[in-house]
Amino acid sequence: MKKMEAKDLITIGIFTAIYFAIFFACGMLGYIPILYVLLPLILPTLCGIPFMLYLTKVKYFGMVSIMGICLGIFMVLTGHTFVPLISGIICGLAADVILKAGKYQSIRCSIIGYSIFSLWLMGMLLPFWIMRDSYAQMFYKSMGTEYTDTVLALFDKVAWALPVMCIIGGLMGSFLGLAVLKKHFKKAGIA
Repeated sequence: MKKMEAKDLITIGIFTAIYFAIFFACGMLGYIPILYVLLPLILPTLCGIPFMLYLTKVKYFGMVSIMGICLGIFMVLTGHTFVPLISGIICGLAADVILKAGKYQSIRCSIIGYSIFSLWLMGMLLPFWIMRDSYAQMFYKSMGTEYTDTVLALFDKVAWALPVMCIIGGLMGSFLGLAVLKKHFKKAGIA
């Protein structure tokens, strides 16, 4: 079995940066409380485009895991807890296993793999439940009382739906990414 080469690491870096840029830009929607709780649906949908293009370049086990680790590290560096790093590792490994099962060629495995990978976003949301008081205090300090109270109330109402939104967002992102890939990237000879 061949090992990853320097060009594979460069590919990981480039696509992780593109994914994170889209992720971060769309994450700004979270300044509106109702959109904050919809981010598990919005982010994987829009990030599906670069991720599905990335999957055309993935040939080795671990490439998605490394992306998950990098995204988790970026989240920690931008002020989140360590939980997104853990979820990035777990969901990245799970996606790698699914992609390997499809020999990195299966569209079905790519769709399922991305949907599972999208669950890494739960790492940003889990602190609302597992360390609610300290996380809420951090939110009160940075975002203010009205915003934080609104977000916490919304989370309490939709907590059960958040993982489901990640999966649905991952599915929508997969199909959106495949459609864009087919229409634009293949025509341009990129994919």
